[in-house]
Amino acid sequence: MKDGVILSIDQGTTGSTALLFDHAGQIRARAYSEFSQHYPKPGWVEHDAEEIILVTMKVIAEALRTGGILANDIQAIGITNQRETVVLWERASGKPIGRAIVWQDRRTADTCAELKAEGHTELFQRKTGLVIDPYFSATKVKWMLDNTPGLRKRAERGEICFGTIDSWLVFRLTGGKRHLTDYSNASRTLLYNIRELCWDQELLALLEIPAKMLPEVRPSSEVHGETDPQMFFGTRGIPLAGIAGDQQAALFGQACYQRGMAKNTYGTGSFVLMNTGTDAVVSQEQLLTTIAWGLGDQPVEYALEGAIFVTGAAVQWLRDGLGMIEHASETRELARSVPENEDVYFVPALAGLGAPHWDPYARGLLIGLTRGTSRGHVARAVLESMAYQTRDVIEAMERDSGITLKELRCDGGASVNSVLMQFQSDILGVKVEVPSIIETTALGAAYLAGLAVGFWESRDEIANQWDLDVRYHPRIDEAKREKLFKRWHRAVELAKGWAKDEA
Repeated sequence: MKDGVILSIDQGTTGSTALLFDHAGQIRARAYSEFSQHYPKPGWVEHDAEEIILVTMKVIAEALRTGGILANDIQAIGITNQRETVVLWERASGKPIGRAIVWQDRRTADTCAELKAEGHTELFQRKTGLVIDPYFSATKVKWMLDNTPGLRKRAERGEICFGTIDSWLVFRLTGGKRHLTDYSNASRTLLYNIRELCWDQELLALLEIPAKMLPEVRPSSEVHGETDPQMFFGTRGIPLAGIAGDQQAALFGQACYQRGMAKNTYGTGSFVLMNTGTDAVVSQEQLLTTIAWGLGDQPVEYALEGAIFVTGAAVQWLRDGLGMIEHASETRELARSVPENEDVYFVPALAGLGAPHWDPYARGLLIGLTRGTSRGHVARAVLESMAYQTRDVIEAMERDSGITLKELRCDGGASVNSVLMQFQSDILGVKVEVPSIIETTALGAAYLAGLAVGFWESRDEIANQWDLDVRYHPRIDEAKREKLFKRWHRAVELAKGWAKDEA
């Protein structure tokens, strides 16, 4: 057992978490804090980048304090982050330009529609592995440059930095010394050529984004720099040694290192990733081909991904929007209070529909209501919608890759909900496995950082630490499974295009 700990910063969509992992991969301390969500217009979602820094430092200090651990005991830092969210800041001062535009933000839907109408869909998919959608960073950057007077000229002069949240954290933690990102985050911008491993000049020109804004792209596991003692508790410089977008980090933390292994993370949204090894599979199903990670000087590895925009956020909506529950955990008992969904379905298109439908104009739909419908039916419909969306994505992955899924490893907050996990196994018809540590996103970032500094020796050592908590097996027959799934698709079709029809 090696001494010391690895600090993992998990900077999510609704809050920041700091976790300290020991050599056994066990959590020694944890702290979490939410930060503000800003919704200035319908479909717009923003964060205060300065607040994210403050909250991040607060939770690191709290985790160290509650764990009785000294900052000098930290052997390395791994960062995992909400992806696609865009921060622009002044290179000289480190001051953000306006608020960060969050991945959920839909303000660039019309720009994306124009790019598609101009025939650029195939170009973007071939180079970036992505579809043209407001979800990704590129059109958000373009929007900020188009709508902030003088900003594009400043960017052309090299005065402005663009970064996803990982870049922003690295820049600030190193005292402004490093402006970089890793392969996994770069591959989510709609600007990075995932086969040639470079920022794509043709795409930059098309979107009028100056190359001087962009961060250097580095492997996910290497020493990227050191913390600035003035920024980081006055300690010695601590290696920043791991960076990965949250979903790629979760795939790594779930030890899905073999081709065909897959995981689903249930967070604000849900993200299904399947490891495809060194093969960048071109999707025919509107899934995303993304870089999973790059380890040092080894070849990068790829994944197929299905991004489901709203899963846990639907539970938050039940709590905050409808006041139907006080705590997310109540959904399990509410759902258990009714034996079946009784034909009540919820399509959680609260921010459009992601993979494999990709409809930014879809909106949420609750259907099948009768006088007999109770809170239990609504809660069950919300939970079941997570599982239906997951099956949509996995079936598309199987068609793309030719790989038949044997099991699904699940993590994230909702993976502790036994009603959801059992239904997930039921509707997929395969076993669902939940590890003992469900903070696999943070664990993956810790593993990436620890590998870079020799805290862990190899991926084999890490894979041997993966520990099963619960395994679920399907309990319903094929006929029932298919009937439920067919009705789900009927509801999805009714939800599509709703906002477009209004316009």
